[in-house]
Amino acid sequence: MFIVTGVSKGLGKAIVHALLKQGENVIGIGRSHQFNHSKFSFIACDLSDIESIKKIKLPVFKGQLTLINNAGIIGDIKRLSDQKSLDLLEVLRVNTIAPTELTNVVYRSIEAKHNFRLVNISSGAANAVIPSWGAYCASKAALNMLTEAFFIEEKEKGNHIVAYAVSPGVIDTEMQGKIRSTNPTDFSAVNKFIHLKEKAELFSPKEAAERLLILLKRPFNQEVKVDLRNING
Repeated sequence: MFIVTGVSKGLGKAIVHALLKQGENVIGIGRSHQFNHSKFSFIACDLSDIESIKKIKLPVFKGQLTLINNAGIIGDIKRLSDQKSLDLLEVLRVNTIAPTELTNVVYRSIEAKHNFRLVNISSGAANAVIPSWGAYCASKAALNMLTEAFFIEEKEKGNHIVAYAVSPGVIDTEMQGKIRSTNPTDFSAVNKFIHLKEKAELFSPKEAAERLLILLKRPFNQEVKVDLRNING
């Protein structure tokens, strides 16, 4: 069984397609979806509303369960000092607090904790600051630390779970479209992302999803932070 957030578009949608193709059962969580499949069910939840996440009701899972926290936002692409009102709280709520809260909700529903796999979709921006992405970088860096903390804490308790903070690479999604359309006066690196698109150097959501599933088929070596660009079939 897989639970995936942010399934209406981009990487989340591609992950669900790939899982259903493999015959997996999938629960999607988010505001909307476009799936009509016997092995897909959906829980409507605004992931920016933390209280709504806490109220999600799940059955008791007895077999292996993988949670893929994919939903995320980039926020206002602008230097921190140029923002009239900082969007830090909103970005942290969606990118960091929501997946951590949902992890706890899902984890409580698992009968045998060793059956749990956690995949938090992070970013290379967690490790190297990109100017004008301050809130996004901070949110993904925090997500990485929380993923590692969760893994180590459960290991201390004798719960041998699998946990990944996955950097998926630069994927051709709506988020990238927003990045490329940013005014260069607000985002000094905009031309880099325009050139990646022009040179066809972006991952498709489908390719990133396939690489993620390759990772999940491999034995877990207890390295939590993973870059999908290093994963090949």
